[in-house]
Formats: sequence, structure tokens, C-alpha cells
Amino acid sequence: MPTPTRKLFFLITTLSPLILLTASFVCAQECEIPPHQQSVAIEINAQKDRKPINPNIYGVASADYNGLADLNCPLNRRGGNQATRYNWKLNAVNSGNDWYYESWGDDSDVAGERYDTDISNCKATGSEAMLTIPMIDWIAKLGTGRSKLCSFSIAKYGAQEANDSNWFPDAGNGILLNGDYVTNNDPNDANVPNSLTFQSDWMKHLVAKWGTAKKGGLRYYILDNEIGIWHDTHRDVHPIGASMDVVKNKIVEYAAKIKEIDPSALTVAPEEWGWWGYFISGYDLQYGQTTGDWNNLPDRINHGNWDYVPWLLDQLHKNNVATGKRLLDIFSLHFYPGANVYTNGWYDVTVCTQLKRNRTTRTLWDPNYNYAEDSWWQINDVVKLIPRMKDWVNTYYPGTQIAITEYSWGADEHINGATAQADILGIFGREDLDMACHWTTPEPETPTYKAFKMYRNYDGKKSTFGDISVSDIVTANPDELSSFAAVRSSDGAMTVMVVNKVLEGKTNVSIKIAGFTPKRKVQVWQLTSANKIVRQKNILIKGKRFKAIVPSQSITLFVIPSL
Repeated sequence: MPTPTRKLFFLITTLSPLILLTASFVCAQECEIPPHQQSVAIEINAQKDRKPINPNIYGVASADYNGLADLNCPLNRRGGNQATRYNWKLNAVNSGNDWYYESWGDDSDVAGERYDTDISNCKATGSEAMLTIPMIDWIAKLGTGRSKLCSFSIAKYGAQEANDSNWFPDAGNGILLNGDYVTNNDPNDANVPNSLTFQSDWMKHLVAKWGTAKKGGLRYYILDNEIGIWHDTHRDVHPIGASMDVVKNKIVEYAAKIKEIDPSALTVAPEEWGWWGYFISGYDLQYGQTTGDWNNLPDRINHGNWDYVPWLLDQLHKNNVATGKRLLDIFSLHFYPGANVYTNGWYDVTVCTQLKRNRTTRTLWDPNYNYAEDSWWQINDVVKLIPRMKDWVNTYYPGTQIAITEYSWGADEHINGATAQADILGIFGREDLDMACHWTTPEPETPTYKAFKMYRNYDGKKSTFGDISVSDIVTANPDELSSFAAVRSSDGAMTVMVVNKVLEGKTNVSIKIAGFTPKRKVQVWQLTSANKIVRQKNILIKGKRFKAIVPSQSITLFVIPSL
């Protein structure tokens, strides 16, 4: 994933001072807590808008056994920048610009141990693993005795602006003291060439060890990570931005090999980094950053002025038609909110940022929410990401699943991050997303971790939110309160998740149920700023209605058994 620092790099290189000043002005105007609607009506109809909720929307990344088990987690992704340079034979990675372009090995020298452990943990907990196959031209190597190596040695390339002073002082950041980048470095310093043959040997290892996907082996193969910013994240080995054709050709080549080795496996791509990465290639991004000319992007012009991701889907569909073989099963993107909500705002819980965090979840679905005022991404547009992805797939490659395989709204350690996360999980289910993975797995003591548990293990007995989404109409501003309803197939219970995002003050909710015959008593489970999931007193239903008071910044789950 792009780190917050690197995301800021893109901000600085693409936004005008006017946009930045405007964003600051808007923030200053919005940092007071507004009055909120104190009474909200919720109407649920269990027979309307019924659609299954794919459990894969509750995925995380890089979880260990305990996290997978406690979160009752259905999906665990191994991705990020390290995954791009993973050398399975050495069990080693290169961190790219996340950490001084260093190659280093895991404690184990067993080939493929990192990913084999992931699969083992997933099988033991009933989860599915997603593993990233490197397609970049170079991957990590190690020195004598599994020692670290670096791409920008200070001894070899001269003094640099920063180095890994505590752990590997010779490892520089690749920027000379005068501000120039180190260029023409030798990739062999810390890397070895990658190849399809090398990776196909790993695919064969995975199948030999775990079986094919249809026999319980690895189901999801991710085709690398954020190729559109390789020229930044991995500039030591890929200094030229990847063109549209480079990406397409690599996906076709590697996906075909995966399907040859395991026809039952599912491929996931292109894993692009963020909003502008959906529309322009890495080549054009680098061109615009270098020249400042965003109106004459050569890669786009050479491809009929197509937007990058729709073009890619169209090309893969045409390949499918020509060959009779589907090479892309799951269309995946990454998304992070701007406006200090994630980047620079990972730990930001000022009033201004909390309010922005509350409303920017609307970028996932709302056709009436223009992102301009909240975005430092220069997005003067309606994002509506999930409907947009569906439209792209329906237009250019029908039948492809859609996934947001990397996202975060930050503030994991604060209840504001938890309410945003609960809102997001509800949106994913209601909007019929096929797959999602939070970056990474929140720490167990955090409210955001517990927000996941409210959907997947609220009682410590693996009880979950329902798996069939149903109609839930709320008379509330979605920036303040949201509600999601679903029927649980296992026992027929109705589950209603009410997320009160207001920063101060309680809210009275009145819930009316139709198309469902409830028992009289409603179970109530609640997460507040006290950072504990607490079972509250049962509520009695009268005439298919009940009322409750939900505190500010709270997540409340109502479980309504069927008669």
C-alpha cells in the first residue's frame, strides 16, 4: 500500500496551491460540532431488496492465527509493497520506499514459509488466503548468512538525505544531499531478476503442498500490487512508470500461467492504488509529475484517450472472447479517503477530521456526494466507487466480481475510526460488493477491531450479522447516523446495525419492522467510546415496533429472533 508519507508525496506533486488553500479554508469553516437530528425513524422490510451479503467483504490483511479466529474472519490478504518483491525461494522481501529499499529475510529460511504459514492459519480458522504473485522484473536477494542488502548504499552512491540509522546505516533513501535522486543504480545490489518461470515454480509448490483451489488449496491469486506507482514505490528497480500495455501484458501472461497450473484458481487484479490510478497509467502519472503537463498524457493519447482501468477491462474481455479463456475473475481496486482522514490523518481525531471521516464514507456509494470540498486528491467529482466499479464491469467485462482489496479510514485507536469502519462494512453489504480487505488487521485492543467483531463475533461465540441484506430506510443524514438490516439464514433472526456517528449527544431511534414476525424480546449489543462490546438489557417489541436510545459515537446491534 502507499504509506501516508508517500500519499502526501502524490498530493504535493499534483495539487495546486489554490486547492490546498481552499481545503484549509473549508476545514476552518467546518470544525465546530453541528447540531444533529435527535429523533430518527428506521423502517425495515424483510421482504424487500433482498440480496445475499458476501462474507468476503469482512476481510483483513496479514492477520495471524489469533486475529483470524477471534474476528471469525473469512478472508486474509497478503499484499502491500513487500509482496511485490517477495522471493519465495529465499523467503525474503524488499520494502521499496516504505523502508530504505532494503532486502531482508524472515527468520525462517524455508522456501515459501511466509505464505505457507498464512494458508495454514487460514485453513485452521476457516478463512481463505489471498496471496500476491510478484510480476515486477526484480525481487529481493540476501547477503551472506541471510544478511540485509540495500539498493542505495551510501558507501557506493554517496551521502543521502536520510538513512536507516538504527538498523542498517548504509541503507539510504536514494535522495542525494542536493535533493537529486540517485539514478542508474544497479538493481543487482539488492535484487535478482524475476521471471514467469520463477513464479510458476512457486505456483506449482503451492498446488503441490495445498492442493488445487477446488480441493481446498489456495483460491485467490493476486496479480502484484499497485503497479501504477512502481516508479515511486520501487523506483530502484522500476524507475519508469508502467504503461497501459505493460500492465495488460503482465496480467495476461501471469494469469494464463495460473490458470494452466490450477484452472480452479481465481485471479485478482489490477490492485491499483487510488483515484487517479483508475484513470491514468503509471507512465502518464510520472509524465505529469515530471512535466506538469496533465493535458497531453502520451500513454492515454496512444490508447485513444481511454481511461486506464476501463481500457484494461475492455482489453481483458477482448482477450477472453478471442481465446475462450477468462483470465480475470475479480476486478480489484484500492481506495483511501483524502482530506486528512487517512493520509496525515491516520491518528488525526480533531473535530474537523472526525466530521470529514463521518461523511467521506459516502464516497463508496452516494450519487449525490461530490468529493471536491473534502478531497486533497483534486477530485471534483462524484466518486460513488462501488456503483462505478459495477458500471465498468457491466460495460466492459460482464461477469467479473468486484473488490476493494485495500482500504482504511484511519483512527483505528479511536471510536471515530470504529464508527466509520462499521458504516463501511454495512455499506459493503448493502451495495453488494463481492470482496474487501482492510489494511491491515487492526490491533485487538482498538475500537476498530471491535467494530469488525460487531459484525463477525459480537458475543464471543462466532455469532454474526445477517447474511441476507434487506430494505432499511432511515430518516437521518448519513453523515450522522446509518442503519443496515439483514436476515440471518442460520436461525432466521433479523439483525440491525445502527451506527451513530454524531460527536456529541444521544439519538432516539424508532424502528419499525415489516415482512418479518419477531419474538417479543430484542437483544442489544453495543460498542461505545468505553471500548467494550457490552450486552445491554433486552428491549420489548410492541406491534412490530421498538424504540431505543443510542449514544453519540456508538455502534449498536439489535438481534431480533423470529417467531
